[in-house]
Amino acid sequence: MLTEAALFIVGAILGSFFNVIIHRVPRGESIVRPPSACPACGTRIRVWDNVPVVSYVVLRGRCRHCSEPISPRYPLVELISAALPVLLYLQFGTTARFWVYWPLTCALLIVSFIDLDLRIIPDKVTLPGIVLGLVLAPLLGLTGFWSSLLGVLVGGGALYLIGVVGELVLKKESMGGGDVKLAAALGAFMGWKMVLAALFLAFFLGAVVGVVVLARRAKNWDSSLPFGPFIALGAVLAVLWGESALLWYASLLG
Repeated sequence: MLTEAALFIVGAILGSFFNVIIHRVPRGESIVRPPSACPACGTRIRVWDNVPVVSYVVLRGRCRHCSEPISPRYPLVELISAALPVLLYLQFGTTARFWVYWPLTCALLIVSFIDLDLRIIPDKVTLPGIVLGLVLAPLLGLTGFWSSLLGVLVGGGALYLIGVVGELVLKKESMGGGDVKLAAALGAFMGWKMVLAALFLAFFLGAVVGVVVLARRAKNWDSSLPFGPFIALGAVLAVLWGESALLWYASLLG
């Protein structure tokens, strides 16, 4: 349990830094300077008010100085970031998969919240991800080179074709280029079988959430939910349990 606790704490600390990246990088701001400050009153956030998750609870979700609400996104990112290495460790131990999938899932976390905020998936994440996946996945035994290369083509190609068909039918863009490149990068790391599982989960989860959103008449589908977070969630689920699910399915087929 000590290892899991240490990973949880490290993950939460990283999550605090990821919040800075999510807010500043898409806006072209430095992630080092200036120090973090309240967006409402501009007061610098002191170290004791910047403890992941704990400070949010102690302050009851409000700035100490101006009492303006703090977005719940901040502790949410920190909690997800804390949980990821623990789940990966429980599944893979300290194998190569753990050390590759931990930064990969962190990148997915960052990309998801950037997409939620600004409806973009930065090329500076996805394009290097394709190259890294093609190199690291075969080198570390995550998947073979041809499976990795086919994963790029299948992951990116599947979403590209869906986007083309959707645009023809709906007469508007139905799949962003960032989603296509994100799927291609995941295919490089996961191989073609696992990226298909990830995309299946992404579409399933997206459909379920979309139905709920439409049923509540909060907003229409296009203006409320980007697809990147669903791709990321599908990928995380596939990384953690997709291989076991595929083996179980194969056993049913004999």
